[in-house]
Amino acid sequence: MLIVHMLAPIHVIRVLVVSSQAGLIEIYVSTMLFEYVQAQLRMLKIIESRWSGMCTSPIGGTVNVKKFASSSGTIWKYVFEFEGAIAEAVLYRYNKFEERTVICCSVQSGCPVGCTFCGTGKSFIRNLTCDEIVSQINHIIYDNQLNIKETKKFQIMFMSMGEPMLNWPVVGAAIITFRSMYPQHVDLLVSTVGIRDEEVWGKLVELSKEIPTLGLQFSIHQAYEVERDRLIPYENKYSLREIRDKAIEWHMVTGRRVYLNYCVSKTNSDLFTMERLKDIFPKDICHFTFSVICEKDKGVCSTHNIERVNGIIEDFQEEGYEVSLFNPDGQDDIGAGCGQLWYVQDYLENKV
Repeated sequence: MLIVHMLAPIHVIRVLVVSSQAGLIEIYVSTMLFEYVQAQLRMLKIIESRWSGMCTSPIGGTVNVKKFASSSGTIWKYVFEFEGAIAEAVLYRYNKFEERTVICCSVQSGCPVGCTFCGTGKSFIRNLTCDEIVSQINHIIYDNQLNIKETKKFQIMFMSMGEPMLNWPVVGAAIITFRSMYPQHVDLLVSTVGIRDEEVWGKLVELSKEIPTLGLQFSIHQAYEVERDRLIPYENKYSLREIRDKAIEWHMVTGRRVYLNYCVSKTNSDLFTMERLKDIFPKDICHFTFSVICEKDKGVCSTHNIERVNGIIEDFQEEGYEVSLFNPDGQDDIGAGCGQLWYVQDYLENKV
């Protein structure tokens, strides 16, 4: 599958080609070829207009698909078994699908980052292809007969399993694919621990500038480097102050705030820790999302101290920060919370 994203019609045009296998490829073409491609795209737009926001075919190329429904009736987990790999995606319905629909998808099978609270541990199978990423979303849309063009807020988040910056050429291709499929109807979010790779970072910033609905989130979870290194032991990552600097850079280029994901526990939410977060991350640049850590062990019940989280949120709001609460209630019974990945854990134990 090839989808072409043109940047500027000049004498020699830089074209970004989305390949399902190779990811994002940069080429240069003449204006004559550019005009031919424009004609082909006009034909594609005619075809696309007939979709009416509906996915017309189910997922292809998978070995097996399992679906788990939460007791709340608002969250569904999908487990995809591809050839030699597994992936997980989660569908959230907020009140009605037509009001807000969120899908979190995987970008890798397993993950090499090794966050200690995550069910994948350090088990890593392989990067997912562009088709495998896109097919997660397509299957969920098809399975639930979602009419995207009638949905007020439709969000695709690259934050289920895997680190997007470690599979960037393919994730970039998937972003352009979704943007092409739903140009006016999708908000996209890349969530990363902040892999130290200046080349990938530059490409992410460039694509964020091109696509105004592409958001960026850093997973923080600790306010001190030593504690964060224990929680996220991947060595080649940005420090907290480097993440701050990257957030400022991204904000200056895009004009949008950067999201900071912070799972609250008893050990990282005292007054001094919260004040350190404020000292590092400026309120006019960053948007904090506070949540709780979900237990990766199926035998341990999660204790969600929402009161503690709400107290932190009120404090940050009084200081002028934009803040959100992510309440995982309703997804624990299917292991769909951040880092839980129950079915994936069983798969990895048997396969890796």
